[in-house]
Formats: sequence, C-alpha cells, structure tokens
Amino acid sequence: MACAITLYCPPLSPSSFSSSAAANYLLPNSLHYATTLRLPTLRKSFTSEKRLSVSSSYKFQALVFDCDGVILESEHLHRQAYNDAFAHFNVRCPSSAQSQHPLNWGSDFYDELQNRIGGGKPKMRWYFGEHGWPSSTIFDKPPEADEDRVKLIDTLQDWKTERYKEIIKSGTVEPRPGVLRLMDEAKAAGKKLAVCSAATKSSVILCLENLIGIERFQSLDCFLAGDDVKEKKPDPSIYLTASKAATGAGMSCVITYTSSTANQDFKDAIAIYPDLSNVRLEDLELLLQNVVAAS
Repeated sequence: MACAITLYCPPLSPSSFSSSAAANYLLPNSLHYATTLRLPTLRKSFTSEKRLSVSSSYKFQALVFDCDGVILESEHLHRQAYNDAFAHFNVRCPSSAQSQHPLNWGSDFYDELQNRIGGGKPKMRWYFGEHGWPSSTIFDKPPEADEDRVKLIDTLQDWKTERYKEIIKSGTVEPRPGVLRLMDEAKAAGKKLAVCSAATKSSVILCLENLIGIERFQSLDCFLAGDDVKEKKPDPSIYLTASKAATGAGMSCVITYTSSTANQDFKDAIAIYPDLSNVRLEDLELLLQNVVAAS
C-alpha cells in the first residue's frame, strides 16, 4: 500500500493552491518543488537529521494526505468486512470445503493480497480463479457462466461495502496517531490541506467525516479520489494525477509503516517513522529545508 503526505513548495515565490473545499482536482499552479511523504514502510528510522538554515521562501505551502495507511490503518477493517461477507453468504471454496467453515482470509494472506491487487472485485475474482469458484447462498453450486460469476462478486462486494461502512461509523475506529494534530497545526500555520486517495470517493468521504470530523473535512482545500482516475492501484494514476499539480516536481519520501508494510523496502526514503505521533509541522519544515538545501 502506497500512502502519502505531499508537501508542496514553490522555488522562490508563493503560489496558488485550489481554495475550493472538497474540490475534485488539485490545482496548485506554478508549483515547482514537491516533497512526497509516502507513509507505509520500512523499519529503519532516522532519529537525527542534519538541519540546515535556508531561506523561508522554501517553506512548503500544502499538505496532501493519503487516506488508507495515513489517516487510518484500514487493512484489518477491510479484511473483517470481507470475512463477514463470506460468512453471511456461506462462501465455500473447493480448497476450504473440507473445513466445513466459510472462507476466511487470514491477516498474513490479506496483507500480501491487498499490496498486490487493488479493488475488492479484482481481489475476489483473482482469488476464486486461483482457488476455485465457491458455492454460497447466492448460488448453491459454483457458478460457471461469467454473468453468474459477475453477480456473485457484485453481491459480495456490495454487502462487504455496507459492512465496512457500519464498522467505520461504529465509533470504534480512530485516526492514526498524530494525524489530527498535524492537520490542525498545518491549518493554524496557513497551510493548505488536501486528501488524495486511490479509494472510491464515497468511501473516502465516509472515512473522513467519521475520523477527522465534518468540520475538518469541509475545511479541506482540495480532495482527489480514485473515481478521478481510470486505473486503481497498483497503477500509480492517482498519485501521478496529483503530482501534475507541481510542474517538474521532485519528490522525496518520508516513511511511516503499518504492520502490513513494515518489511517493504523504500531505499530512497529520507526519513522513517512508525507513525505521526512525534512528527510536528516544524519537523516537516526543517526536513524539507534540508532536502532543498542539499539539492
């Protein structure tokens, strides 16, 4: 899962950033420098960074947050919703039929799956193609016709989506440590805030309204979701679309990792954190200044 906060910084003069809350596209014209903080991976940590003094004109002007993996740790919630759907419809693949229990995706397997295949329907179609199409209360026998397989996957995905919404709205899910404080610090400092997520727009809106609050969501300066690009991850369209807002942008990465991404290797990262609990706005400012000075 590629998760990111992007810091936009102009070379010498202030630049414009779309001021319309929940806008569909990022429109920060004439931005020539961007530092992207991709937030899933690596265990290595830089606890001391060389701090250099550079002109304040290099301070970034906007933070662009990814949703899954940055604002919330969602992998286990999606997995729970899928497994609840499999149990609800008594989904049994040939490989699991002998166990007399519905299909259940384990955490290690799902970590691998969600990092490899984006989108719920492609996940299920791939899995059933590899492990055999299942019987269920939707179809007593494994579907053979493609239209029946489409119906099966559509029904499972629709139920799973509603279950995921229930989990998000339950009040038991909280944003990752440090996210709300960093957002508030950025707003107080006059920075622009945006969310860029590869998930569907309705899903991201639901998460944001319940996790960061309606007031913070409505104060976002920009909002870009998976609906705004043709291809979902692992295709990078969502992030490339966002990056077009900064012409000729260079991107540097700061990593925070989740349990499912801790073993990935982002060798070009300039700093790595377990989460944002100890990352202040001034730390990002100094980090960006160091990057600019070094370049």
